[in-house]
Amino acid sequence: MSDKKNLGHNSKKDFLNKPVEHIDITKFDSRKIISSMEKMSFVSRETANATKIYNEMLKDKNCTIFLTLAGSTSAAGCMHIYRDLVKYNMVDAIVATGASIIDMDFFEALGFKHYQGSQFQNDDELRKNYIDRIYDTYIDEDELQMCDKTIGEIADNLEPKAYTSREFIKEIGKYLKTNSKKKGSLIETAYDNNVPIFCPAFTDSSAGFGLVMHQERNPNKHITIDSIREFRELTEIKIRSKGSGLFMIGGGVPKNFIQDTVICAELLGKDVDMHKYAIQITVADSRDGACSSSTLKEASSWGKVDTSKEQMVFAEATSVLPLIASDAYHTGEWKNRERKNFSKIF
Repeated sequence: MSDKKNLGHNSKKDFLNKPVEHIDITKFDSRKIISSMEKMSFVSRETANATKIYNEMLKDKNCTIFLTLAGSTSAAGCMHIYRDLVKYNMVDAIVATGASIIDMDFFEALGFKHYQGSQFQNDDELRKNYIDRIYDTYIDEDELQMCDKTIGEIADNLEPKAYTSREFIKEIGKYLKTNSKKKGSLIETAYDNNVPIFCPAFTDSSAGFGLVMHQERNPNKHITIDSIREFRELTEIKIRSKGSGLFMIGGGVPKNFIQDTVICAELLGKDVDMHKYAIQITVADSRDGACSSSTLKEASSWGKVDTSKEQMVFAEATSVLPLIASDAYHTGEWKNRERKNFSKIF
């Protein structure tokens, strides 16, 4: 019997009844697990070595740590990990997809939730109930459209000019200080701690829909996003850093954008080093010539990443990221770091 004959049996509330609970790295200590994995092989040893490199980044007082986010790990339960990396001074700047920052983090800051579901659910029935699916996670499309509209309303109240995504996200952080339903979002925490967030493909997200509606309402006086100037801003952070390390979840545009700052700085006549440390957690393959914008060793041929302290971890990020982050939190090298406060340089 076709599943389509059962359409209409479930209502929206039947699907959206089990919220995703975000993991708290401060509540468990993974150091013994990581120490044991170090004596193993395959992805376990890769994960242990990545953890070692991340702790070295945190210990190196000259190292600016860039976190890059691609994919849907925020919706899947890692949202508070990224917030806590900012809160406990374990990253200095963030480069992310617009979806990670707006469709997921800002979305929940407005009081909405992501829900556990099933990758086997009939998608026609989900569409009938106006529910969007990310693998086995559900989002209420009505609520997502409210997120779109809120972005447009924030833009309506800003001076009409060109903004970098960093500048606009900072304005969102300011908005959340008085309007958030869920405190402690990544955007608001980054705003409080002067950690800049860059989204080089900002319009490929809920923000894009909101800004289109904003420009439609304000055809002659509206804001727009200046992606060239934000590339210059991110490059300025690299230029001002004595050293740098990359902690990359997924790949794609955020990964390439931060690596390209080395080349951009050189083209501007600045003497900068390659990124000294680099970790990438990805399930992308290298056999098609890509691996979500190159392996780290390949990036070295472009002059982007030093090969002495790099580690590819070929794993689905929600399975290993909590272990790496919990180990680093409990090891405590972050306690001796000074905040870089890069948002203040612009």
